[in-house]
Amino acid sequence: MQHEGLNLDLLRSFFAIAELGSLSRAAEQLHVSQSTLTRQLQALEAEIGGQLFERNYRGAALTAAGHALRDGMRPVVAKADAVVAEARKLARGQSASLRIGYLLSAAADYVNPALAAFRRSQPDVKVRLVDLSPGEQIAALRRGELDVAVLGNINAAIAREFFVRRIRTFPVVAALPEDHPLADGDDLALADLRREMFIGAEPKAIPGFNPWLVQLCRRAGFRPRFVEQADSLAHTLSLLVAENAVTLLPGLVEKMRVPGVAFRMLRQPAATWDLQVAWQRGRITAPVRQLVDLLTRKPKR
Repeated sequence: MQHEGLNLDLLRSFFAIAELGSLSRAAEQLHVSQSTLTRQLQALEAEIGGQLFERNYRGAALTAAGHALRDGMRPVVAKADAVVAEARKLARGQSASLRIGYLLSAAADYVNPALAAFRRSQPDVKVRLVDLSPGEQIAALRRGELDVAVLGNINAAIAREFFVRRIRTFPVVAALPEDHPLADGDDLALADLRREMFIGAEPKAIPGFNPWLVQLCRRAGFRPRFVEQADSLAHTLSLLVAENAVTLLPGLVEKMRVPGVAFRMLRQPAATWDLQVAWQRGRITAPVRQLVDLLTRKPKR
């Protein structure tokens, strides 16, 4: 592993000499011969282009260049060592932390119970919850900033990039202003909404939502007309009232009590939405495996 052309092993040897003030004591600590350490120091000095130590009968003292190299590279080497240690833990299926992206609407019934069970069995694992939009969760998974993401199935590309497992399947509901003519009653047909204006979603915030909604409406014989694009569930629900529009949402929102908004079940049994958990491809760590199992465990009857 290198930084700006410098070999980290050479730098570690350099730090040992600087700390102990002696090549012989540094060689003893590093379990190498003094001649090997001398060659390493010469190689580093050749890369730097100047002398790093003043050597005399009392030992080795840093030159100005040596001081600059020690002070500048110490945090770099420390960070590299920490990264390597974490990578080795992950390679062994271990991890001291678990970073979880989630949808707030799914937290109470699905994420929180799984986390409670997880913390009881893994009290030493530090858990960090991050409330992110689906688009932000996907981007964070790609960057390695999340270990697990809890989101919907409307973006089919997710299954091609990450491991995915279904948590639960929900029916789809229509969300309407509570004073809308179609807001009363038990359920309605999706075709009943053909003349309505729909609230869509910003593709970056909720990727796949608009194509998913269009596909459902086309099955019912019409193409939806979008009046606004929302960037979150809260934004969607407020736009419904402001624009006197409608939209389709997963049935898990039905428990929410939103002033001015009504939810109606759709009669089409094929209209469903999956809550799912996604994680990085590759060897799964023990904490991730356990959380995935807890999230996807069938509820006790």
